[in-house]
Amino acid sequence: MKLLLLLLCFGTLHVGSGLRCYKCQDYTGRCQNVQECTYEDSCISLSERGGKTIRQCIRYTDCDNSRLSQMFPSISAFTYRCCSSNLCNSGTASTTVTPLVALLGSLLSLWWCWM
Repeated sequence: MKLLLLLLCFGTLHVGSGLRCYKCQDYTGRCQNVQECTYEDSCISLSERGGKTIRQCIRYTDCDNSRLSQMFPSISAFTYRCCSSNLCNSGTASTTVTPLVALLGSLLSLWWCWM
């Protein structure tokens, strides 16, 4: 029974998947859509001077001013940040939730095994 519960706990953890990034284009900064990156190895948060923010997956080699200007020709002035951990392009503290849940799940599994 304990083995079954332990396998169930480990099965619910999101281990071994690709990079996940927020994907949206809005002015609010409250992005909820999550995108599984396919061949991209980074996330980007690109902010237009007018307040619009674009979040999505991107190749790290595309994270420079000249390449981004080509990719987003309608945006003349912007700042950007590229990063390479899950949901790192949020701009909020919600990115700490996933590692915290994984840690709590692992600790619960260890505690269960010792009982």
